[in-house]
Amino acid sequence: MSTEPNPSEQTEAVVSDFIREIVAADVASGKNGSAVVTRFPPEPNGYLHIGHAKSICLNFGIASEHSEGRCHLRFDDTNPTREEIEYVHSIQEDVRWMGFDWGVNQFYASDYFEKLFQFGLELIRSGRAYVCDQSAEDFKRDRGTPTVPGTPSPWRNRTVDENLDLFQRMRAGEFPDGARTLRAKIDMGSPNIHLRDPGLYRIRHAHHHRTGDQWCIYPIYDYAHCLSDALEKITHSICTLEFEVHRPLYDWILQQLPVPAHPQQIEFARLNLSYTVLSKRKLLQLVQEGLVSGWDDPRMPTLAGLRRRGYTASGIRAFCKRIGVTKYNGLTDIALLEYSLREDLNKKALRTLAVLRPLKVEILNYPEGQVEQLEAINNPENPEAGKRLLPFSRTLYIEQDDFMEVPAKKFFRLIPGGEVRLRYAYILKCEAVIKDADGAVIELKCSVDLDSKSGGPTAGRKIKGTIHWVSAAHALETEIRLYDRLFTVESPDGDSEGRDFKTFLNPRSLETIPNAKLEPSIVQASPDQSYQFERLGYFQMDAKDSKPGRPVFNRTVTLKDSWVKTG
Repeated sequence: MSTEPNPSEQTEAVVSDFIREIVAADVASGKNGSAVVTRFPPEPNGYLHIGHAKSICLNFGIASEHSEGRCHLRFDDTNPTREEIEYVHSIQEDVRWMGFDWGVNQFYASDYFEKLFQFGLELIRSGRAYVCDQSAEDFKRDRGTPTVPGTPSPWRNRTVDENLDLFQRMRAGEFPDGARTLRAKIDMGSPNIHLRDPGLYRIRHAHHHRTGDQWCIYPIYDYAHCLSDALEKITHSICTLEFEVHRPLYDWILQQLPVPAHPQQIEFARLNLSYTVLSKRKLLQLVQEGLVSGWDDPRMPTLAGLRRRGYTASGIRAFCKRIGVTKYNGLTDIALLEYSLREDLNKKALRTLAVLRPLKVEILNYPEGQVEQLEAINNPENPEAGKRLLPFSRTLYIEQDDFMEVPAKKFFRLIPGGEVRLRYAYILKCEAVIKDADGAVIELKCSVDLDSKSGGPTAGRKIKGTIHWVSAAHALETEIRLYDRLFTVESPDGDSEGRDFKTFLNPRSLETIPNAKLEPSIVQASPDQSYQFERLGYFQMDAKDSKPGRPVFNRTVTLKDSWVKTG
């Protein structure tokens, strides 16, 4: 895993948004003793994706911008049927990779299970909660609609003693799943449907990855989340916009109980990205149905998948900074993410020559057995990256697409009798075309202007086209994977005709090229280093599938947006 500087240690322009303005005003007024404590609270039921990156940057970023500010990493592990320790570890890895560190401030909602249970007893004693025997279907039916009040549960007026007894017996495991719930007693006629006696606890006989079989009742998110925030003395509970209607319940629960703090909930618009789905449920479907190779498939929008594909944490942070934080939902063009990545990679990626679909070229006037070492620049944007040597010999490979026997209009590469400049080398002229029995071009016989190399008498001769190449005798054979967008439509989640999102999977999202040729310097490649294959795109070695002497390279992103005309 590559390591990058902590963003809090880098000199960057000050970011401002409406949440930061709220936090700054609270600090200036002395609210919460001028403390700033945020939290990033993922549920360990899947891998983090690019949408989570926005929240990570926001919560950890705000904390890092204030003296003694801190951000907690808290796992919302209240649903044992969907959670796995694998997800806990992946989340930890992703947050660290993004450049943030929670230090000693790692917590779990399960840390508070006993306290949450005691708070439940307190709500019952004060007449603000009751045990309900309604089924999930009846609960949903009697809740009403936004315009029709709910119907009170037949068990709403149980006595305090009866409710205490039943809740204790729920904990003791006397009832099956779904038989009873603990509900808050608020207002079945409230215009906010979330205040119509919401559930607080449900029975679920399931093994928990941390508490084992100690519990068979588990708190519901709205209950556990606000109390976990309060117990950790979070000052600013930042969440996405769909929780705005939950805020009255968040505040109601905290107002009823003797908690050590009452955090302020603030909502912002979540990231919606074109040509992408960010629902963990849908991403899990893709994994379980074998439509991708796993959570870290480089086509997935997960941070693990993006990292494997060659995305950089700094590029993703730059994207999150660029899109900002707003109160309004919208669709962000994935081209903006790709632009941010290209901008970052252009400064970091080492240049190299690669030929994906080789066409053999023999240079008739170049001595057999002779090998020159030509000098090439590793990164023109970064002089400190230095230079490398490229072997040049009589037999080369060029791209099949760089030769056209019958040239199209404005084709400035190699044609019969035409000339083209070889990158870092000579001017090449096609003298003859060799074909197989089926008429396919299999080899070119060429010559070079031996005075046209850099520094030579004809080096400045004007030639319209420049192509890349590799020496056939020195090339490293490798597998190249060309990744593209996973979906063919801008909004696969929101089809007006109700079609399944999988209908829009891109059949060309992965093209595998098994026998590409790379310049020999690539033998030193590592999964931590990004490369620009000149004229082809940005690539990175796949740490998972590469083998000694047989690397696999993933295309991270093209050199320009190839979807401008075709997407």
